[in-house]
Amino acid sequence: MSTDAPATTDAAGTPADRLTAVLAASAASARPLAATGPDERAALLDAIAGTLDAHADELVHIARDETHLPEPRLRTELRRTTFQARLLADRLRQGLLTDVRVDHADPDWPMGPRPDLRRTTVPLGPVLVFAASNFPFAFSVAGGDTASALAAGCPVVVKAHPGHPRLSRRTAELLDAALSGAPAGTFGLIEGVEQGATAVRDPRIRAVAFTGSLRAGRRLFDLACARDEPIPFYGELGSTNPVVVTPDAWRRRAAAVADGLATSFTLGSGQFCTKPGVVLVPDAAALIAALPAVTSGPMLTPELTDGFHAALADLTATPGIEVALRGEPTDAGVPAPVVLRTDAATVLADPDILERECFGPATLLVEYASTTEVHDMVAALRGHLTATVQAGSDDDALALALVPLLAEHAGRVLWNDWPTGVTVSDAQHHGGPYPASTAPATTSVGTAAVARFLRPVAFQNVPDGALPPELRERAPGPRLVDGRPQP
Repeated sequence: MSTDAPATTDAAGTPADRLTAVLAASAASARPLAATGPDERAALLDAIAGTLDAHADELVHIARDETHLPEPRLRTELRRTTFQARLLADRLRQGLLTDVRVDHADPDWPMGPRPDLRRTTVPLGPVLVFAASNFPFAFSVAGGDTASALAAGCPVVVKAHPGHPRLSRRTAELLDAALSGAPAGTFGLIEGVEQGATAVRDPRIRAVAFTGSLRAGRRLFDLACARDEPIPFYGELGSTNPVVVTPDAWRRRAAAVADGLATSFTLGSGQFCTKPGVVLVPDAAALIAALPAVTSGPMLTPELTDGFHAALADLTATPGIEVALRGEPTDAGVPAPVVLRTDAATVLADPDILERECFGPATLLVEYASTTEVHDMVAALRGHLTATVQAGSDDDALALALVPLLAEHAGRVLWNDWPTGVTVSDAQHHGGPYPASTAPATTSVGTAAVARFLRPVAFQNVPDGALPPELRERAPGPRLVDGRPQP
C-alpha cells in the first residue's frame, strides 16, 4: 500500500516532498514484497480485482465524465482490467510465471564435472508505470503494467495521465485499500510531467513501463539510458499497423474487407495503438466506394484532437497524398473520419509515409499495381505492433509469402482479422521492433508481461535451506530438472 491516501494535486503535479516520500516508501517495500510467495501475491491481485469490480459503477461514471468514452466500452475495459489481474493470480498459483531450472551435480558431464546449478528469477525492484490516455482502466493506474509488476513481486509507482486525473486518484485510493495487507509502499501515485522525469532518473526506480507517443517515450527512454546505472525501459511508442489486401482477397471478400476496415479504423475514435493506419490495396477507388458510412465520436482530450488535426494536415500537405473520403462529424468539435489515398510510387519515393502515425479516425490507402510494389513497401517498413494480411483463401500465394516477411517487422501478424482488440492470454504478444517498442523481446499484454520485471539468478552449490523455495529439492511446481520437464 502507499504511505497514505493519494493526495489531490493541482496542475503543478505532486509536491516535491510527497514525491520523495513515495519513492522512499517504494524502495523500502521492495525487499519485503520480493519475499512474499506466489500465493500471497495472487491474493493481492484478486483483492485488487474484487475491489475494482465492487466499485465499477462509481469508476465508470468518473471515467465517462473525464474521457467521453461510451459506458459500454468503459465497462468492457474495466472487466478486462480485473480479468487480467485474476488471470495473473491464477498463473502465479500454478507456478507458471517463474522460469525454474535445476541441474544436479554431474561428475560425468561431457564438458567436465558440473556443479549443482539452480536458476530462478527474482524481482527487479520498484517499477515506474506511465499510465496511458486511451485506456483509462486497462493501461492506466490498475492496468496490465501495474498488475504484471505486482505479480513479479515489484512495488509500483504510477505516474497518472493528466487526461483522467480524478479517475486516477480514485483508482489509486481503491488499490491502496486492496493492498492493505501488503508491505507499506507497495503502491504509490504521482502526477506531473517533470515529476515523472524525476522519477525515471531516481536510482531507487529499477524499471520503467510506458505507453504513449514516440516523442514523449523517446525522451524518457533516453533519460533511463543516460543514468549512471541504466535501467530497462519498456516503452510502447507508436505504430501504423500496416494491412495488405491481396488481389485475391479483394475479388473474393471485398465487402468484408471494406466493412472490417471501416469499423477498425474508427473504433474508439481511432485512438487505439493498434488502429490500421496504412492499408495497401490493389484498387483504392473500389475500396473507397465500398466503404460503409463512417462516423466517429469525440476524442479523449483537446490536446489529442489538436494533435490529430496537426498530423492530418501534415499528411495531406505531402505531395501525392489526397483526402479521398471525409465522413460526417457527429457533433461540433468532433473530428470527422478521414480516408486518405496515395500510390505505391509516392510511398517508395518517401517510405517515411508508412510510419507517420495519425492518432485518431484516419487511415491511408496505398494503391499498388504489382506484387513487386507490395514486397518493396513491406521491405521498407520499420517496427510495428501489428501487421495484417487480408487473403482470399488459405492458399492465397501472395498472402502466404507475406506472413514471414511481415513477421520481420511486427510483434503480431493477423490473417483475415483486424488488429484493434488485443485479448489478454498466455500466448498474446503486444510489442514489436522499434519504434513500436523499445524492448521488442517483451510484451506489455498477456501473462508473459511479468517477465519484464524479473531478473534471472543462478545458485551454485548452495545448501537446500538457503535456496529460494522454488529451487529446493522437493519443491512442487513446474520446472526443468536435468533437462527434463517436471510437472
